[in-house]
Amino acid sequence: MFRYEGVEIEDTFAELFPMWAGRILITAENEKWALTAATVATGFASSIIGSPAEAGVEGLVSPRDTPDGRIGVLIQIYNTSRSELKGQMIARIGQCIMTCPTTAAFDALPEAKRRLKVGRSLRLFGDGFQRRDELYGRKVWRIPVMEGEFIVEETFGAKKGVAGGNFLILSKDLRSGLSAAEAAVNAIKKEVRGVIMPFPGGICRSGSKVGSLKYKLPASTNHPFCPKLKGLIPDSLLPEGVNSVYEIIINGLKLEYVKEAMAVGIKAAVKVPGVLRISAGNYGGKFGPMKVYLKEILS
Repeated sequence: MFRYEGVEIEDTFAELFPMWAGRILITAENEKWALTAATVATGFASSIIGSPAEAGVEGLVSPRDTPDGRIGVLIQIYNTSRSELKGQMIARIGQCIMTCPTTAAFDALPEAKRRLKVGRSLRLFGDGFQRRDELYGRKVWRIPVMEGEFIVEETFGAKKGVAGGNFLILSKDLRSGLSAAEAAVNAIKKEVRGVIMPFPGGICRSGSKVGSLKYKLPASTNHPFCPKLKGLIPDSLLPEGVNSVYEIIINGLKLEYVKEAMAVGIKAAVKVPGVLRISAGNYGGKFGPMKVYLKEILS
């Protein structure tokens, strides 16, 4: 155990895993519709344990930096399988972005060597009326829709990203814990690019452990960190005074991005009164090939 800004930090590590990542730049006529498409396209994607993907909004992009000169939003989508990632990108662009007013979808991993024929698959919605073209120096498909046309890049990059970066905020009560978690999420979104936080609002209140003590489940409640079980179980990991725990989970395109995000988030969280300890979730180093030590990123 060590202290940072007066708050106890457990001398432990987060255990991270490689996952395939795709990155999509959504543009639209205004911020409202760009964010609407991004939010819908990243829904039902908190954890691969029970969701078909992990996804989240990375951030806004200025019209100066988008291919078509309109406001943009970056999203990331993750999966353990490259073929499953392709399917998720096709489904989410086709059902959530193409259907949203005024949007276009561009690849945001142009340097990736692995290419997924996402736009080429989506072109079939045009029922033979679609047209291949080159716009803004990119190969795209122009798909006629009732509003006008939907522009989608022909291929999207896929690369090995990093999933499972995390830290736990142990606090005296729900309000202080939630305030600290919100401060952490806001700081990460403001200061770090290349990462997402796939849980609702970037915060997870129901962290899990691998397997189950009683049922045939791939994951179950992380009971050692459940305040209501403190005093009822022999393996509680909560110190006296802790009555609420929130977890921030981070995926990123590079390990260094995730490390930076964890550090930024922790530094924001410990400033909130009522935060008693910061920890991290891991599996004893048995599953994830990458480890991020809290002492290292805060030194």
